[in-house]
Amino acid sequence: WIITQGIETLSLRMERHCENSMAVALHLKDHPSVAWVRYPGLPEDPQHEKAQKYLSGKGGGVVVFGIKSDDAKEAGKQFIDNLTLLLHVANVGDARSLAIHPASTTHSQLSEEQLNDAGIPPDMVRLSIGIESAKDIKADIDQALAKAVQS
Repeated sequence: WIITQGIETLSLRMERHCENSMAVALHLKDHPSVAWVRYPGLPEDPQHEKAQKYLSGKGGGVVVFGIKSDDAKEAGKQFIDNLTLLLHVANVGDARSLAIHPASTTHSQLSEEQLNDAGIPPDMVRLSIGIESAKDIKADIDQALAKAVQS
């Protein structure tokens, strides 16, 4: 019964994930504390054409970005530590928004050279955008970024 209920609302939830992710990606793209943004829904993203083909023009629910900082690894840690709405979890696809800084968590055993070779720069943060209010998600990201870059 629970699985059936979840499947029945999946398309609605995915619409909201994708809408919120696009709103967050556009917001981060113009943010002064953000060095770069990867989101397949953005026309300039290298995977945009594939998103058009395979995701019906949607970009999915994951946004990846880099924090502008002289100490990107520390700024990434501070960003995660200062989030209040987004949860610090390595999962993706939850109804709630999630964030992780791989260089200081899941891949912390790697050297900076190994991180870069693996396509995981020290400034990279991965967001799995949920179905909360996009305004609330962006506000939480903004306040955490402000604290991370001032540290």
